[in-house]
Amino acid sequence: VTQFDKDDVEQVGLVKFDFLGLRTLTIIDWTVRTINAARARTGEAPLDITALPLDDAHTYRLLKSCRTTAVFQLESRGMRDLVRKLQPDCFDDIVALVALFRPGPLQSGMVDDFIARKHGRTSGAIDYLHPSLAGILKPTYGVILYQEQVMQIAQTLSGYTLGGADLLRRAMGKKKPEEMATQRSVFVEGAVLRGVPAARAGLIFDLIEKFAGYGFNKSHAAAYALLAYQTAYMKTHHAAAFVAANLSAVMDDTDKVRQFHDDAVANGVKILPPDINASGFRFEP
Repeated sequence: VTQFDKDDVEQVGLVKFDFLGLRTLTIIDWTVRTINAARARTGEAPLDITALPLDDAHTYRLLKSCRTTAVFQLESRGMRDLVRKLQPDCFDDIVALVALFRPGPLQSGMVDDFIARKHGRTSGAIDYLHPSLAGILKPTYGVILYQEQVMQIAQTLSGYTLGGADLLRRAMGKKKPEEMATQRSVFVEGAVLRGVPAARAGLIFDLIEKFAGYGFNKSHAAAYALLAYQTAYMKTHHAAAFVAANLSAVMDDTDKVRQFHDDAVANGVKILPPDINASGFRFEP
């Protein structure tokens, strides 16, 4: 059997997909089922997990306090430290957290720069490189954080097609000198045709090439951020059901059970001992 890599697959006209299985999806499902079973008994409307308000102040208060045990992607010690510094107050900030918590941004100074700009601790106005790029870079305070931003800059400044912009993104990721020289020429020429001085276009190309190596896929970060927000919302507003789902998901791991038990008790959830007459197979509120 011949071993094919991703490039071989693409060269024969196929597409490679990665499918991720997440226990968090099961935990959210169990939590919602528990909530809606209780609501059905009282005649309340069922909870729709896809319709949660993304601006819930209580949820952001929980995140800012770093009480993120069992919150998807945001519970490690390093991530809690980043959350404490960033103090997320909108959904875009959670997306940024997922993209920033990687070795490249952490070691390059990008994280510190992002945080300083968010909290207005930089001298002078944020430089968006060119007036036409303000809309692209404003959500990330002028920092090129996402791969999609690289593609948008190429489209807006130099007239790349979407397909061409994706080729540029991949070329920057692979850092092949000949390919990069060709792309630089195309980028600068396209920008000049749109009234951007060649020197400025070259400088912008150099900057996006530098950050492209650290760029993260925003669609991936946004999907993970949504799960992070949903779990934080459940922990904030439906603590008992959420704790029960988490404990049930890890009940074969004593250390995890202890961790979730202690966090639940610290957050005001009372946990009863097992009862042979009353207990179910899983933890239940």
